[in-house]
Amino acid sequence: MRDDTIIKATNHINKVLFESKYRGQPKIAIILGSGLGPLTSQVKIDVEIPYKDIPYFPVSTAPGHIGRLIFGKLDKKDVILLDGRFHFYEGYNGQDIAIVLRSLKVLGVTYLIQTNAAGGINKDFRPGDFMLITDHINNSGTNPLIGKNNSDFGPRFPDMSECYDPVLQQNARKAAQELDIDLKEGVYIWFMGPSYETPAEIRMARILGADAVGMSTVPETIIAVHAGLKVLAISVISNLAAGVSETKLDENEVLVTANAKRHLFADFIIRIISKIIL
Repeated sequence: MRDDTIIKATNHINKVLFESKYRGQPKIAIILGSGLGPLTSQVKIDVEIPYKDIPYFPVSTAPGHIGRLIFGKLDKKDVILLDGRFHFYEGYNGQDIAIVLRSLKVLGVTYLIQTNAAGGINKDFRPGDFMLITDHINNSGTNPLIGKNNSDFGPRFPDMSECYDPVLQQNARKAAQELDIDLKEGVYIWFMGPSYETPAEIRMARILGADAVGMSTVPETIIAVHAGLKVLAISVISNLAAGVSETKLDENEVLVTANAKRHLFADFIIRIISKIIL
C-alpha cells in the first residue's frame, strides 16, 4: 500500500479538482526554476492549488518561487506546472521532495520537464544561454532515495544510465533548431547550497566534467526516474560560476537574467511540449 502521506496529498488535490469540475488528464508536469515563473502567463489556467493547502507538501521559500500547483493547458495539452520547487538548503530532504514527485505519478503524470537557473562552468557559456542537461553529477554527499524503499514506485537500486530521456532530448534539439536557439548541452552538477561555490570547488567541478552548477534538479530527477517518469531538464545560464568571471555572485543577477529570457524560454518549452506524443 502506498505511503499514507501520498494518499492524503493526492486525495486533497483530487478533491479540489473535482469541486472545480476539472476534466483534464495531464501527462506532463513542468517544474519552474528560479526566475522562470513567468511561463505561467502562457498557460490557460483551470485550477490553482497552493502548496500550503496540500497535506504533507513542502512549501517553497526560495526567492522567485511562488509555491502552487497549476492545472491548465499549454499547446492544447493538459499540464501541471509546479510554480516553485523545493531545495535541500531550505531544510527539506528526499522524503519531502518524494511526496511531490510521487503524487504527480499517482495523478497520472508520465513526463517531467525541469527548468532551472544555473551557473556556467563551461568557459564557452554566457549568461542567457540555454543548456540541455544530458547528465548530472551528484556532489551533495547524499541521495534522496536514502531510507526504506517504497517498492510501489520503483526498485531499491534504480538504474541512472539514461536518467534524461533520449527522445525528449531530441525533441528539445529540434525545438531549438526551429526557434533558432543556440542550445548548449552539458553536465549539471548539484551542490546542496545555500552558499555559492568557491572558485576551488568550481575548478574541481570542471575537472570532473561539469558544465553548469546549481542547487536543485538532481534530487527530483533521481526520484522521478525511480518512479518511472521520463525526464527532461534545461538550464538557463544565469551567471558565470565563481572564478569564471571576476563578478561576485548575487541571487538578483540570477533572477534578472532568467526573467530577461522568459519569453523565448516559454516559447521553447511550448515547442518541446508540442512534440510530445501522448
